[in-house]
Amino acid sequence: MKQQKIHLIDTTLRDGEQAPGVVFRIEEKLRIAELLSKAGIKEIEVGTPAIGKQEIEDIKTIVDAGFGFKCLAWCRATKADIDAAIKTGAHGVNISFPVSDIHQLAMMKDRQWVIKTMHELVSYASSNFEYVTIGAQDASRAEFPFLTDFISEAIWVGASRVRIADTVGILNPLSTGKLFRKLRKYFPKISLEFHGHDDLGMATANTFAAFHAGADAASVTVNGLGERAGNAALEEIVMALELSSQLRHGVRTPVLGELSQVVSKASGFTIPDNKPVVGGKVLCHESGIHTNILLKNRETYQIIKASQIGRSEQEFIFGKHTGKATLIDFLTKKNVPLPADYCQPVLNKIKDEACKAKRELYPQEVLAIAKNHILKHQHI
Repeated sequence: MKQQKIHLIDTTLRDGEQAPGVVFRIEEKLRIAELLSKAGIKEIEVGTPAIGKQEIEDIKTIVDAGFGFKCLAWCRATKADIDAAIKTGAHGVNISFPVSDIHQLAMMKDRQWVIKTMHELVSYASSNFEYVTIGAQDASRAEFPFLTDFISEAIWVGASRVRIADTVGILNPLSTGKLFRKLRKYFPKISLEFHGHDDLGMATANTFAAFHAGADAASVTVNGLGERAGNAALEEIVMALELSSQLRHGVRTPVLGELSQVVSKASGFTIPDNKPVVGGKVLCHESGIHTNILLKNRETYQIIKASQIGRSEQEFIFGKHTGKATLIDFLTKKNVPLPADYCQPVLNKIKDEACKAKRELYPQEVLAIAKNHILKHQHI
């Protein structure tokens, strides 16, 4: 059994807030931070101090609140950004450098500038923070020889960790695994973090693959909130590690449900009902083929227990695919005995009404159908 314990850095308050149109008020930030601390997250990326005075004050407020995590500030590769971060009192900084040719060209920089500036800024930041991490922006499109040179220099200047960023979400689980296995052969000791974006829908899978190929850290966001299609989702990564891996994550999973709802409300981004782990209907069942067996054992068709994510088990849904066992079980619990010869007509009526409405039927509607049928036939 693998004993590797991975390190999760939550960046909801930084990269998550960079989702288009999202602005967190300080009270919302504090509530999110409180729940992240309650969940056992050991490090969060609190924000980007260079945004301005209010951002600096917000970060400082969270740092001074004394939560159980380390606070990291994100900086561009400029002394001014580091000076702004110093004002926050953050424990550490992540200094981001462009490592792909396309990013360097767009920023009018080159490889020599990257290496030279890294030496200057890490030396400066190290005297002001407990730890300094280095971000390899757009690492997934960088030429591998330069990426290894970049990491070598980061080690040389004393960086605590190197972030390998899939900035545009171009990687897949196979290429992610290949990249981290190669990097681990070159750099067996440095802490390597993966930062995945979800442009092709693979951020969570890529993060999972990175861990199994040698990454010991990853930055994630609640609900996958982030720029464009978002980032790897904290709750999905944690439950994937919990149920589909032997790697230890150290997160208190019952907090995930509430954390997800709080971030959804604060961001204005509605959680789709079918979103993995925290969607409103991911623990719901309608199909009679399934529910008949689920009544005997939930684990037959459901690997996540509701209690694992701080929720209660959901009642079965009534609709086009409902079976007799679900109906009988529901009515029995409601103290509405249904004669055996009434069951199929009531079930047919439920299915007809669901098809007409193009939705599930609510419990009160099902009860009304059953009671009406019983009353009607008792008077015949």
